[in-house]
Amino acid sequence: MKTTLINKAMSARESAYAPYSGFKVGAALLCDDGTVYTGFNIENMSYPATMCAERAALYSALTQGKRNFKAIAVIGSSSEPCFPCGVCRQVFAEFCDKDFIFYICSEDGSCVEKTFEEIMPFTFSYTTK
Repeated sequence: MKTTLINKAMSARESAYAPYSGFKVGAALLCDDGTVYTGFNIENMSYPATMCAERAALYSALTQGKRNFKAIAVIGSSSEPCFPCGVCRQVFAEFCDKDFIFYICSEDGSCVEKTFEEIMPFTFSYTTK
């Protein structure tokens, strides 16, 4: 499944809208039922309005009623692995457990594999007692 996710993320990256940075990102999210949702980054001249590929894939899945996720492949357009930004990590904290897998890839498809706990060891969460 890892290879499938990477290939789908690579394909999604081709549709990215990145006229300002030129940095295209694609993502492919695996749900627990085997369904895969893809996303790509969509820039806006007002940078805070930009949507990251990871959140685009997650939000697509959420709009279809999905709530349980296993892994995501994220691939950028550079020779370095494309780690999710802090906002994406925090958003994923709402829906992923510590064993959720990130395949973090460089443009050629080579990846590092990290669990959610490894890339977000001190997740902010709200609890009441």
